[in-house]
Amino acid sequence: MTDRDARLVVAVRAGDLPGVHALLGPGRNPDAVDEDGLPVLCAAVAAHEEEIAEALLGAGADPEAVDADGTPVLCAAVAAFAYRTVAALVRAGADPDRLLPDGTTALLRAVEGGSPATVKALLWSQDLQAPELRLERPMRERLLAAARHWYETGAETELRCRTGAAAPAWTGTVEEEWCDVAQVTLGGLSVRAGHGAVLTVLESTFGVPAPFTELAARAVRHPDPMHVDWAAARSDLGNRLGEGARDTVTALRHHPSPHHRRFAADWLATTHHEDDRDLLATWAGTETDAVVLADVLWALSEQAEDHPRLEAIGLRYADHPDPRVRRRVPDCFAWPLTAQATAALRSLTRDPDDEVRFAAARSLPAADHEDRDGPGAVVRDLVRDPHSPMRGGAAEALAVSDDRTADATEVLLALLDTDDRILRLIAAYGLALRDHPYTPQAYARVEELGPIHQPDHRAFGLEHWRRRNEPPG
Repeated sequence: MTDRDARLVVAVRAGDLPGVHALLGPGRNPDAVDEDGLPVLCAAVAAHEEEIAEALLGAGADPEAVDADGTPVLCAAVAAFAYRTVAALVRAGADPDRLLPDGTTALLRAVEGGSPATVKALLWSQDLQAPELRLERPMRERLLAAARHWYETGAETELRCRTGAAAPAWTGTVEEEWCDVAQVTLGGLSVRAGHGAVLTVLESTFGVPAPFTELAARAVRHPDPMHVDWAAARSDLGNRLGEGARDTVTALRHHPSPHHRRFAADWLATTHHEDDRDLLATWAGTETDAVVLADVLWALSEQAEDHPRLEAIGLRYADHPDPRVRRRVPDCFAWPLTAQATAALRSLTRDPDDEVRFAAARSLPAADHEDRDGPGAVVRDLVRDPHSPMRGGAAEALAVSDDRTADATEVLLALLDTDDRILRLIAAYGLALRDHPYTPQAYARVEELGPIHQPDHRAFGLEHWRRRNEPPG
């Protein structure tokens, strides 16, 4: 092992991305191995260093590398649910359909693993033939059967069958492509319980779509619009409007289960059909479940900002006992605000619920920031409250607002003493927009808690401040 290779191994183990980039210059060896003969790409994947793995692949690392046990690095990434790395490996030439010694493939392992994002990363790539063409019928049927079996059996139950473990399973919720999915660990194995979404994706891909009623049932099995199964069913039904999906979904507004009605409201919020406007307006007047009603109001305000009954509906629910409904009321009022809408919003700025107050404040004009009861003061008070769930959103709103009061500046300066790096960055950015002289020190305070990543537009606030406030050179 050369000295350069040894330094690359150290940099990968340390998660030092800049160091890895520096060592992948001229004379590079992206396939360097450590003292045990393990390729650095395998080490990066094992350490969940996705950016480093992509850098190594970009420099020409072998995407078919194997670890000490002979496991392809692609399978290691699949087992780790590292779907971005999986996509990078496939783009670099790793074969998701190669038959492994145990008779499986990386794609089959991903299907059983229950991560929809990982499955999709293996199904499609710019250099791969479409999955419905490249996969033979027996393999397509095997993948569908595996997904359906895991979905119908349940992740924890199937893990118990495979491991024989009697101990309690560990279950936690993880984020995957802006959705939520449970991750279950038992007997040393981990899977994600997104098999409903995996099944929906495979059925659509292989041209055997599920009936509309079955898709709705999959969605409400986990009655949360953020769950991957719900999101996959919503997306698939949205792609099948020509098959009559709209009639089936809108009929669910009469379903006795509030979960089915909520799915219909959520689906309608993501589609745009002229006939849905009056349907939603009528529904808003009859829905009795607060959670469903809140989603109906959201769908209506998303689709019909100019609906003649929208403001009246908002006024009707401005004093609803459930805050989830009141949070949707400000979206029912269009500009220019009427006297009735203005009065309702001012009343909502005094609501006991933080999110209601914030939504109302954002919907009111904030011309007089010195007004202690005005919307600007509401936003500043939410930023001051370290326990408010709206503190981050309110801080972002304050930073970019035209509130130039001394109180606003004091609030932003105070955020620099928090232990939250993002809040510090928001504060520094807000100070930069105000051309405050403390801006350089504010950005230094941010970096005390970690680096500022350049893709974040707020990272450029200091540079722009210097252009405006420091002499050239």
